[in-house]
Amino acid sequence: MSLTYTAGSLVAARGREWVVLPESAPDMLVLRPLGGSEDDIAAVFPSFEEVRPAEFAPPSPADLGDQRAAGLLRTALRIGFRSGAGPFRSLASIAVEPRAYQLVPLLMALRQRTVRLLISDDVGIGKTIEAGLIAKELLAQGEATRLAVLCSPSLAEQWQGELREKFGIDAELVLASTVSRLERGLELGQSLFDKHPFTIISTDFIKSTRHREDFVRHCPDLVIVDEAHSCVAADDAAQGGASSASNQLRYELLRKVSADAERHLLLLTATPHSGKESAFRNLLGLVRPELAALDLESPAARARLAEHFVARKRADVRDYLTKEDGLADDSLAERTAFPSDRWTKDEPYKLTPAYRALLDDAIAYARDRVAEAGEQGKREARIAWWSVIALLRSMVSSPAAAAQTLKTRSESAVARTAHEADLLGASVAADSADNDRLEGMDVAPGAAESEEAGARLLELASRAAELVGPAEDAKLKALTRHLKDLIAEGYHPIVFCRYIPTATYLAEQLEGKLGKKTKVAAVTGTLSPQQRLERIEQLAAEAGEAGDPAARRVLIATDCLSEGVNLQHHFDAVVHYDLAWNPTRHDQREGRVDRYGQKRDQVRVITMYGEDNGIDGKVLEVLFKKHRQIKKDLGISVSVPDETASGVTDAVVEWLLLHGRQGSQESLFDMGDGHQESFDRIEREWSSAAEREKTSRSKYAQRAIHPEEVAREVAAVRAALGGAEEVRGFALEALRDLDALVRTAPSSGREDSGDFTAQAGGTPAGLRDALAATLGNRLVEENREIPFRTTPAIARGEAALVRTDPVIGAIASYVLDSALDVKALGPRPARRCGVVTTDAVTTRTTLLLVRYRFHLTLPSRTGERQVVAEDARLLAFEGMPSRARWLDDEAAAALLAARAVANTHEQAAHNAISRALDGLGDLAAHLTEYGTDLAAELDTSHRRVRKANEEIVRGLKVVPQEPADVLGVYVYLPPVAPAASTVSGAEA
Repeated sequence: MSLTYTAGSLVAARGREWVVLPESAPDMLVLRPLGGSEDDIAAVFPSFEEVRPAEFAPPSPADLGDQRAAGLLRTALRIGFRSGAGPFRSLASIAVEPRAYQLVPLLMALRQRTVRLLISDDVGIGKTIEAGLIAKELLAQGEATRLAVLCSPSLAEQWQGELREKFGIDAELVLASTVSRLERGLELGQSLFDKHPFTIISTDFIKSTRHREDFVRHCPDLVIVDEAHSCVAADDAAQGGASSASNQLRYELLRKVSADAERHLLLLTATPHSGKESAFRNLLGLVRPELAALDLESPAARARLAEHFVARKRADVRDYLTKEDGLADDSLAERTAFPSDRWTKDEPYKLTPAYRALLDDAIAYARDRVAEAGEQGKREARIAWWSVIALLRSMVSSPAAAAQTLKTRSESAVARTAHEADLLGASVAADSADNDRLEGMDVAPGAAESEEAGARLLELASRAAELVGPAEDAKLKALTRHLKDLIAEGYHPIVFCRYIPTATYLAEQLEGKLGKKTKVAAVTGTLSPQQRLERIEQLAAEAGEAGDPAARRVLIATDCLSEGVNLQHHFDAVVHYDLAWNPTRHDQREGRVDRYGQKRDQVRVITMYGEDNGIDGKVLEVLFKKHRQIKKDLGISVSVPDETASGVTDAVVEWLLLHGRQGSQESLFDMGDGHQESFDRIEREWSSAAEREKTSRSKYAQRAIHPEEVAREVAAVRAALGGAEEVRGFALEALRDLDALVRTAPSSGREDSGDFTAQAGGTPAGLRDALAATLGNRLVEENREIPFRTTPAIARGEAALVRTDPVIGAIASYVLDSALDVKALGPRPARRCGVVTTDAVTTRTTLLLVRYRFHLTLPSRTGERQVVAEDARLLAFEGMPSRARWLDDEAAAALLAARAVANTHEQAAHNAISRALDGLGDLAAHLTEYGTDLAAELDTSHRRVRKANEEIVRGLKVVPQEPADVLGVYVYLPPVAPAASTVSGAEA
């Protein structure tokens, strides 16, 4: 007859100890190795395999370690935890250490029965991390079972990588290019959204009627929507053309998704307003229908909204949990290393005489064509208008783009009506932040209005083709100079341009012109999203990112990379080669590198403009200078209303056609009464949008979670899992003890960075194998330096000094395993026993490292969930075990910093540790009482985090599993007179 084992108890089977998990049954035990991870879980059948009760063996008095043994063992143990007992079930198992401010949306989510949040933090703060934390936590708690992320197809691979690498969520891509393959693997009547529990879905693909209905019917219980502002339309959206129509389709999709009141929904956007109050209201209505109708002038209504809406700018979180946030001190203060500011400069260039003559002739052609078309009818006039804009934008971009446009038919030429011409042609002028057509937007437009370009256009195209190269292309020549300056100062720039021909042209012209150690590559819409990321990684590898520090990389990109893609790890400067016709597009470009994780304190930005081409100077004067002033006043970027941007650019083109380049020196606001009224209106609209944004930032500032609440949870998490400084100290000491060659001089060029490098060639084979699996065989086999960084912004072949980094995990696993195995060969940094003579104590003091196991009953919407979790604690007492005087937790932790001041006599050390081990039985009652108190604290913590939802905490239980495991026993003795013989393991 087999024994019955309770969840959390220890058993021995297959030559090792295991923890019994709640999923077990009498005839089948589900087991996790003691100290192991979820990946090591196994099923054992007691009828066929020997299973017996087990107890954790006490330490051996013959296996003494030095003064650092306790700290190393404790940290190694905590790093190995992947299932904490606190209210955050997932934090121990993710491969990223979230910033304290990133816990705010998570705390907000855990207070809701059904999570509905609009996360509108500023660009670069980390909305993806915040959403990933919530998703991982809901899945870990059983509150959600399936997940779908709706995003732009160009960001799908990035989302897939973030979820897999940082949160352990392996999601399937559902794109136009993958759906056929996925559907072939379905059974009859099966939906791919049922077969694949975690999916990343192209919003553009799924919005169509055919796919939308299938998705809505089988929609997961947790949905994340990226760039949610593009999924709503303002109430006057009908006048917005194709882009608004597409927004309307997405809006209809999300209305159906959000209609299920039981579905968790996270909406992410850095621009919830975009200057349109009705669109903002519609966005709120997706979160909760009643939010759309709130009177946001009312404090009570704003408090209601604050439960579901978080919007912070960098200044709000750069220094967090400080006394300025209302805390008593700065002990938990967290300073996030955003780049301090952008160094920006506008750099003009002047056309060469040949290029100037070509542009003048092109303007003359455009003037004649518009005048001629105006006499033919409204349809012809609109076709001509869009063709002219395409011609002028390409002409000022590059000779390559100009030649391509002059030989290509205009997209609007096939229009049957003036309205259709506007729908087809508007993309040539659209640089809107809300534009949903980034894919394909970098194709050079056409200017010809028939299949065969007229002789006049072909002649202009021929002349444009002759102007390639720095001799006649002053813009290219100026770019080369700016890039050389940036490279000389150690920067890795991205050059953004509007059209594919321009990007290809620049890459060809710059190759070999920027120095032998500079690599140049182009990324455009001709590549798939995955190929774009691969091209960037290839460029980083070729530029010797982990090798030659003198190597530089230059990326030429179109706006297919301007939104959503994270480039801060590889690049730190931006050059706007082509001036966008909406400043928000520049913000998006710069936001790819100026974000959390950027190693540079200052990102450089150069905006190039033609001061004599008749277009750039005026766009810069009106749109960009106003945009910068608003940003300076508010501290945030305010999206330019689409009507404002298009109104300005239309006026610029009209003026150019009327007066030519000769009028280019005249201010746009001095154009006469005909335009003054228009520009006054534009000024009013933009100022009004800025004022609304300023008001909303103050009205809707995050107040649902007070910093003091965040501080309390951060302190609890750090107490259970450790912080960054502990991890750095552990890695340094462990690697040195394991015979790695460690250099602490900062290699990143920053003073006191805390970075160091290690060569693992001399370490034990077991550790080398584990490091090779993470870093690659070549790096370890060739004994190269492995950089350890204090920042999460790491490159290939580097390790981040955070507990969840795989390299840190491999070191911790080796240290823990070697400490538990007294027969292990080679160096063993941590030991389970130690005796230290130190002036940190005045009487005999004993420190215990104790592992507690808890059986948690966690209520959820889907029923109760049974979980076994672990926690490691330090307990200390003075005197003998039979008469122990227990110290508080702070005093116990302080003993880890105690340093030996004298050698300990060998016999004295043996006697001291033997008495401590023999007296463990006398301590059992206190260890049990401590475990009971700790269980009560954990219960309180769970209830506190979910305090706004009584239904979620009803039935919550935290029960300690007895007995606790005593992993380490360390005795601290006050100084005594030196003795003749010492024990080597206890030396100072």
